[in-house]
Amino acid sequence: MEGGGVFGLVSIPVNLYVATESKNIAFRQVHIVDGGRIQDKRICSVDGKEVPYTEVAKGYEMPGGAMVILTDDDLASLPVASSKNIEVQEFVPLESIDPIYFDRSYYLEPQRDAVKPYLLLRDALVKYGRVAIGKIALRQREALAVLRVYADVILVNTMLWPDEVREPGFPFLREPPPQVRPQELALAGSLIDSLSDPVLYPAKYKDEYREALQALIEAKIAGKEITTLPPGSAGASAIDLMSALSASVEAASQGRQRAGNPAAASGTASATGRAAKGGPAEDGSA
Repeated sequence: MEGGGVFGLVSIPVNLYVATESKNIAFRQVHIVDGGRIQDKRICSVDGKEVPYTEVAKGYEMPGGAMVILTDDDLASLPVASSKNIEVQEFVPLESIDPIYFDRSYYLEPQRDAVKPYLLLRDALVKYGRVAIGKIALRQREALAVLRVYADVILVNTMLWPDEVREPGFPFLREPPPQVRPQELALAGSLIDSLSDPVLYPAKYKDEYREALQALIEAKIAGKEITTLPPGSAGASAIDLMSALSASVEAASQGRQRAGNPAAASGTASATGRAAKGGPAEDGSA
């Protein structure tokens, strides 16, 4: 996608590229008896007929059930900023933005005649330790955007609007909190210290579920017998918080001594933490 950035009075023509990709393994709905694909059809709830794409529009349903129909011409009339421009509004430190606001990432590539102003903006952001805040319109929707430097190129992070971030109104926040003992806090600090590194190296982590799923699919293709893993610690009973923290610190220390790298220690401590909770690592209700 072609576009442009505006840095003061300097216009920087750029190309926009999606910076990330999902590595999830995609499935299709199929008939378990014969493997036939299940087809989804666009059926009108009023006349019961299949509707072609050319007759599909966007509709806003009102509380009483009435539908407000919006056509492409209606949407084109909205005062949305041009999708081909990102106008810088202000500069702020990156650490002043909470990561919860970040959405999608895009690389900006300078067009042939815009390399110098592009490098000027890139180098200025690095030298003065700032990121640029502006607005961008993508897929007929306007979003806040952060321009920052990553791997020697300018990266655009689209952001959620403030009213899109939910308030964590959990009941426990309104109840008298349980007392955290100094010994518990000290042990938690020891665990943090034992697993701390000055810089995050994402490459040392891997998606073990995706790898196992891919191996399962390959085994199915090869006609091999499918074996299941033994049950994990999801059903383990809860243990004392101090004991769990002590065990985690010990496991982390031993892991570092054996492997000589933090990746092995983090895996051991994470497993210990799940056993201490007495439940699965993730809760679908979160």
